Amino acid sequence: MAIHLYKTSTPSTRNGTVDSQVKSNPRNNLIYGQHHCGKGRNARGIITARHRGGGHKRLYRKIDFRRNEKDIYGRIVTIEYDPNRNAYICLIHYGDGEKRYILHPRGAIIGDTIVSGTEVPIKMGNALPLSAV
Repeated sequence: MAIHLYKTSTPSTRNGTVDSQVKSNPRNNLIYGQHHCGKGRNARGIITARHRGGGHKRLYRKIDFRRNEKDIYGRIVTIEYDPNRNAYICLIHYGDGEKRYILHPRGAIIGDTIVSGTEVPIKMGNALPLSAV
């Protein structure tokens, strides 16, 4: 993966790096507005926990945790930042035309193929049931 070094213009950008493969433009049909009005408030909306600020507005990405596209190969198209968790996610284009987000497997790069099922090879990114491992 290519690492992009910032040109120092302010003290906050000194020694800053960004992974150039990570995109930040999500697919519109895989995100939705997350209704999150916690921020330390009780049922009446009154602040009960101090020092809990507003924060930045975040959209929730629909992650496919089930991986129930059995024996259909998918290709990793993008690796994206997810503001709701401390892991990257990647967009998968499956052979039947469906697009889904999964958690990014460590070591997987753009262009890798993944598959889930019972008779698939044991490799990074593939999903097998525990009985088949």
